[in-house]
Amino acid sequence: METVKLTSPVDGSIYIERPVATDHAIDAAVDRAKAAQAEWSGVPIARRGEYLLAFLEALLAMNDEIVPELAWQMGRPVRYGGEKGGVEERTRYMVALAEKALAPYVPEDRPGFRRYLKKVPLGIVFVVAPWNYPFLTAVNTIVPALMAGNAVILKHAAQTLLVGERFQAAFDKAGLPKGLFQNLVMSHGQTERLLASGKVDHCNFTGSVAGGRAIEKSAAGTFMTLGLELGGKDPAYVLPDVKLDHAIANLAEGAFFNSGQCCCGIERIYVHEAVYDDFVEGFIAESRHWTLGSPVDTDTVMGPMAQARFADYIREQKAEALRKGATAHLNVKDERDRAGSPYLPVEVLTGVNHQMSVMREESFGPIVGIMKVRDDEEAIALMNDSPYGLTASIWSTDTDHAAAIGDRVETGLVFMNRCDYVDPGLVWTGVKDTGKGGAMGLVGYDNLTRPKGFHLREKI
Repeated sequence: METVKLTSPVDGSIYIERPVATDHAIDAAVDRAKAAQAEWSGVPIARRGEYLLAFLEALLAMNDEIVPELAWQMGRPVRYGGEKGGVEERTRYMVALAEKALAPYVPEDRPGFRRYLKKVPLGIVFVVAPWNYPFLTAVNTIVPALMAGNAVILKHAAQTLLVGERFQAAFDKAGLPKGLFQNLVMSHGQTERLLASGKVDHCNFTGSVAGGRAIEKSAAGTFMTLGLELGGKDPAYVLPDVKLDHAIANLAEGAFFNSGQCCCGIERIYVHEAVYDDFVEGFIAESRHWTLGSPVDTDTVMGPMAQARFADYIREQKAEALRKGATAHLNVKDERDRAGSPYLPVEVLTGVNHQMSVMREESFGPIVGIMKVRDDEEAIALMNDSPYGLTASIWSTDTDHAAAIGDRVETGLVFMNRCDYVDPGLVWTGVKDTGKGGAMGLVGYDNLTRPKGFHLREKI
């Protein structure tokens, strides 16, 4: 029997092992989902919301067990308490928004006709979720998909297998009708075959660019819709009128929280020459607080990366940058920091440029490069010199100026004086190689439904 083994970054042990679903079990799950969805689509939105809020309460009640599980599965320190705050915010917001988002649109009156546009469910939504924020990224699609009248099949990342089981347990506790949500352990081959089968109607995938291309290739010809949130190399621009202490503290957190394994984590910082020296000095000092430790210890600020190969890639990026003239300012010595280990201290680089991969290719780890810029024009050109575009943050006290800069940055979301956050009232989307589609807010519901028009002639 084929199994999936989860190797813990804490100590390299096999934390859990689960059997891969049989092809017959996957086919049966799809059949159950199709049957359940046909009935669910007729359930009033308010009633759907009651089920989703009951699911939320059941999931929150498990949090004391979930937090140490996350530490052992993917390395996030227990001190942060899991993802319950964001999960609750997004779930409650999307449930409350559903009636408005899914309401029929009625165009201008035309005597003798009844005309309206409905948003109807797509059918079966297949969620392929990542390990870095395993609850939050999954909730982004699962909650609005169900609220919109769809059924959901979840394939969670091998690194966070228990998260899928927690979702299933919470939905079962909430009494969600059988077949509407199903968690499956699947191989890559089975995932590709399901996508190619034409039996699912939408796939939401969060992961690498290569993974997104594989999803598109597998789904080719089925005409299913896709939501792809892929790579990122999110920039920050610090202007002369910045509130320096605030920017330093928040950008360090944006770069190093979750060991830098954040979809919208700060990976490159451009600082106006007027405040560059003060910013760098303060940022280096702040970065020293992000010390490395075991994630199961309550005083640990930053844990290991999820896998050793991710840490090794960062080590290669740093070595290349140093060979090309960059300066490393921390050079923290830690006996766990060695090739083949997921334990990697934070690092700050200056003297960097866009000929270095650390400023061009996604790092997804606790390393950040800082460049001096002369003006807005140079900063904008550098921010746009990337194959990715998820978020960008601007640090200034002038909102209009920040918005004007944001209009010219090729990105899905613009922040001012904050970073690394998903606003459920807006949208979560990217441009270029970061992907397509969008989650959250009204756009999230649009992407999980299809329009159906009614043109009814009443007078003959």
